[in-house]
Amino acid sequence: MSRRAIYPGSFDPVTYGHIDLIKRATQIFDEVIVGVAHNLHKKPLFSLEERLELLKAATRGIKRIHVEVFDGLVVDYAHSKKINVIIRGLRMISDFEYEFQMALTNRRLADDVETVFLMPSEGYSYLSSTLLKEAAALGADVTSFVPSFVAKKLKERLRK
Repeated sequence: MSRRAIYPGSFDPVTYGHIDLIKRATQIFDEVIVGVAHNLHKKPLFSLEERLELLKAATRGIKRIHVEVFDGLVVDYAHSKKINVIIRGLRMISDFEYEFQMALTNRRLADDVETVFLMPSEGYSYLSSTLLKEAAALGADVTSFVPSFVAKKLKERLRK
């Protein structure tokens, strides 16, 4: 039986922290579906199509992953894929409360789907897409946090 998992997120934009977690997940699972969430409550900088394109380009060399879009509850998405593991990243202790609430809510909605928390490398533990967008908007060079083509897209988008 193959071990499969879903790593959901908005990936607005994809960072080296996300890529690190995806690589870690492929060391544990036979297949990882990276699900780009269509979240109506967030106002993303990049469109769903742009986020999908950037994520596919950023993960091009990683084997045993599939990048796709999903809408709705992640547990429903997991069921539709016949997957019972959701991967979530924990950067700092501040992430824990929110992620814990989400994991328990998901468990209540679908007790056959388990959440597994992974920690990124120390070098990425402080990195968030929100902080990154703020720094880029103020003119910072963000190429140490994201692939160069993502940094370029950020710069272009924030200049508008």
